[in-house]
Amino acid sequence: MAVLHAVRVYLGSDHAGFELKAFLVQHLSSLGHDVVDVGPDVFDPDDDYPPWCIETARRVVADSGSLAVVIGGSGNGEQISANKVPGCRAALAWNTETARLAREHNDAQVVGIGARMHTPAEAAQIVQTFLTTSFSGGERHCRRIRQISDFESTGELPPISAS
Repeated sequence: MAVLHAVRVYLGSDHAGFELKAFLVQHLSSLGHDVVDVGPDVFDPDDDYPPWCIETARRVVADSGSLAVVIGGSGNGEQISANKVPGCRAALAWNTETARLAREHNDAQVVGIGARMHTPAEAAQIVQTFLTTSFSGGERHCRRIRQISDFESTGELPPISAS
């Protein structure tokens, strides 16, 4: 069954996410997405996740409208690495609800997945939710994203609102 709105999807992992990445490449391709496997191409039990996740984030930031998945054991270090790329908003998702909110509220371009935390079927559902959810465009969400982007470019703390 092909998706209604196929997108280009970049995937990067480390050794802990290598098998899940291969599964997701095949699964997402079968759904009609334009899948780009950033790497690694071969399993290396001693590899490090930062180069693969940073490169995945660089590609998605440079390719407007694309999305990405970074995969490791927990997904934590992978999304942290992706977030070091200027302009990247990466979110760790541990279920379909957090994946949906990452897109709806944060306009995240990258989702971090923990291969040791989910079965392949669960991970596929989380990623598919991420890929098929649109940013809400709500004013408060746009304002918050703008504050993050402004801080990223200027280093100046956004105004703190009194509640």
